[in-house]
Amino acid sequence: MENMQNKVALVTGAAQGIGYATAQLFAEYGAKVVLADYNEELVNKAAQQLTDKGFEALAIKCDVSKEEEVKAMVEKIVKEFSRLDYAFNNAGIQNILAEAADQTKEDFDRVISVNLKGVWSCMKYELQQMRKQGFGAIVNCSSIGGILGGAMRGTYHAAKHGIIGLTKSAALEYAPMGIRINTICPGMIYTPMAEKMIEGGQKEALEAMLKTVPVKRYGQPEEMANVVVWLCSDSASFVVGHTLVADGGYSIQ
Repeated sequence: MENMQNKVALVTGAAQGIGYATAQLFAEYGAKVVLADYNEELVNKAAQQLTDKGFEALAIKCDVSKEEEVKAMVEKIVKEFSRLDYAFNNAGIQNILAEAADQTKEDFDRVISVNLKGVWSCMKYELQQMRKQGFGAIVNCSSIGGILGGAMRGTYHAAKHGIIGLTKSAALEYAPMGIRINTICPGMIYTPMAEKMIEGGQKEALEAMLKTVPVKRYGQPEEMANVVVWLCSDSASFVVGHTLVADGGYSIQ
């Protein structure tokens, strides 16, 4: 891939897991990275880890479910760096496991506001800047839950399916302007979110699911980072509106 020197990359949900791994890889390719997360303490630590390694990194506290915070985030990036080249809209949360008849409005609103509305808000303000520039690349993080169903996870899957629709529609609008938008669908990746699921009583379910993954292992955050950075790079210059599934073969069975 090309050198990303002097380019600016934004990653949401960047304090840990896939987000942090992606921010680090952008930095390793030379980009100035903006790490955004709702957890201010964790995202500050994450950015400090990168600056300690000699990279240029900026931490921003942002709850993507609040449009005004997303708007302020992008404005801060543009004020600081005068541009925004890449964005990875990664922030997301899990739903409370429940049958469709028992899911609460409160949990539905919570999950949709972060996982779907959050991506919509981020794209809105990222695209306003990229449209002015006439260039940019965005990757939205869906999930294998965006292409498959899942018992007890209807709210999460609805949001992740929605991300794919948002991505394809926006990709059609902005490709003629020199802006590419794509989606990734990670499979079972070993992240702090997976650890929380295990701690929350889903260990057996995850282990059973893992047995059906053809490569017989969890994916690693760094493997997803490679996919995201490639999609943003000029190496993927003809890839537009694509849904790239990286799940060790789970969904092709």
